[in-house]
Formats: sequence, structure tokens, C-alpha cells
Amino acid sequence: MGMKTKVALGAVVGIVVIGVVSANSGDGDNGNGGNGGGTSAAADKNAGDKAGKADDAAKSDAGDKGASKASQAEQFKAFVAKNGTPKEKAAVAHVLKVQGADQQNDILDSADVYTDFTGGLTGEGSGPSKLIASAFADWKDSKNGLVTVYDADGEIITNGNF
Repeated sequence: MGMKTKVALGAVVGIVVIGVVSANSGDGDNGNGGNGGGTSAAADKNAGDKAGKADDAAKSDAGDKGASKASQAEQFKAFVAKNGTPKEKAAVAHVLKVQGADQQNDILDSADVYTDFTGGLTGEGSGPSKLIASAFADWKDSKNGLVTVYDADGEIITNGNF
């Protein structure tokens, strides 16, 4: 085969794969009133999990009417103030901003916590930042989450799973 033929064949295969993936990732309603006829038991389980998570979210929203209007950093600080240890409370007092805590899909969740510590990995905040990451893991749950704590200059201090 010539080079042009290989490139053309690769493009056709790529388009077919994209078409198949996008056709299977639809909402499952093919106009026949059923589930599209092509869903599996795993897809049905995922639908049940999503419904359960929606119920859990509705329950937590009902209990946290005022907290939903607060920033992510304020919500995190409030959680630690209520549930954290004294050392965690002292460490979380240095938190300035939290990003990504409200956007989770359990596939690859990442959140960033910005603090007023200085010195990066070897600075004054290396110990307390581990406490911040631990408190964050208590606050949010994910199957595959990573929280990164930054210092005042934007340097990474620590990472932690949540």
C-alpha cells in the first residue's frame, strides 16, 4: 500500500470509530419507547447509580440551603469548622480559594486549593497542606479524585487523593 492509501484508510477507520462511539453515547431513546435495545446491564446499573446520586444531591441541597450560595472555599472551611480536628482547622484557616470541587464525574476529578503559605514544597506550609488535603478528602468523595494544594506563588505544595 502506498502512503496516501494508508492515510486515507486511517482517516476512514477514525471516522467510523467516532461515529460508533457517538451513536452509543446518546441518551438511549431511539424513538421506540424503549431503552434503544442496545444497552447493557452495566448501562442500566449506571443509570441506577446516577438516580441514586441525584437523590443524594437533592437531600444534601435541602439540608444546605445557605451553603449552596457560599463559595467553594467557604463551604470547605465550614465543613472543617464543624468536622475537623483542631490542627485541620488551623491549617484550613490559610485557604484562600478552592476550585473544581463542585465539578465531579468520578472518572478524573481534580480540585485545586490555594493557600497563603510560602516556600513551595519545603516551605512553612508543607505539613499543614497535608492536613488540608486530608480534610478535603473528608469533605468530598470521588472514585478517582486528586486534590492539589498550592502556595501563595502558585507552586505545588502537596497532592492528595479524595
